Amino acid sequence: MSAANSQDFTANAERFSGFAALYDQHRPQPPAALLDYLTRLVATDLTPQSPLRTQRGEVNCVVDLGSGTGLSTRAWAERAAQIIGIEPSDDMRRQAEGMTPHPHIRYHAGFSHATGLPDTSADLVTCSQSLHWMEPNGTFAETARILRPGGIFCAYDNDWPPATPAWEADAAFLAVLDGSHAIEQKRHLGKNVQRWEKEGHLGRMQASGYFRHCWEIVVHNVEMGSAERLIGLALSQGGVMTLLKNNIPESDFGLDRLRDIAARTLPNDVPFLLCYRARLGVV
Repeated sequence: MSAANSQDFTANAERFSGFAALYDQHRPQPPAALLDYLTRLVATDLTPQSPLRTQRGEVNCVVDLGSGTGLSTRAWAERAAQIIGIEPSDDMRRQAEGMTPHPHIRYHAGFSHATGLPDTSADLVTCSQSLHWMEPNGTFAETARILRPGGIFCAYDNDWPPATPAWEADAAFLAVLDGSHAIEQKRHLGKNVQRWEKEGHLGRMQASGYFRHCWEIVVHNVEMGSAERLIGLALSQGGVMTLLKNNIPESDFGLDRLRDIAARTLPNDVPFLLCYRARLGVV
């Protein structure tokens, strides 16, 4: 990696500093259906006598790249013998450590292309809402190195916004994302930040040559929400927080309008439908 690329990845990590507690409070949990599927997928490759199979039939080792505050890492607590979160942001990693009581879960400072983990040490490598911030080829090469033969890589992302019972609030949420992106681009506030479009994940995996087979699945999850949670999800977006850190008024990108519409249309404890797209590869 060049010095320029290293700087870019540092900028990607710093984009999510300063609001780790809010992020952890409002971001969704990984869908149970996806965790069940991945567990079965990995376990079917192990014979009953395999040393990788634990007493409870769990996955031996899960590595979570871009683990953030540990939401996607802690989700494996009852399914894997050891779970390792790799996260470059000190702020996010400290939040994860403070929220994780499990002795078999640990977090390391590192990047997706440089985890520092041993060869063939993982059964499953995941990226939850994070692959678009990672340089693809370096990430796929590192993933192939640390996965055992037959191991699985899974990058999954939820669609924004969640589908709430109030379409007006959903539309206002999308307007905030579009507005914040436009201002960030116009004012060059995302200097040194690199991003790869999620729609290209599967194609880049297939073209990388590191996976024997790649495929995509779609799952969903339902979590309870409210106006406060929808606003929290908006505030957990890196682009939105970049504007607020630079003292851009909420009215410039529609956050004030989202607050008003959500308060009028969303009561407490209503179901939010979260749709996920998962791209998978086997090494």
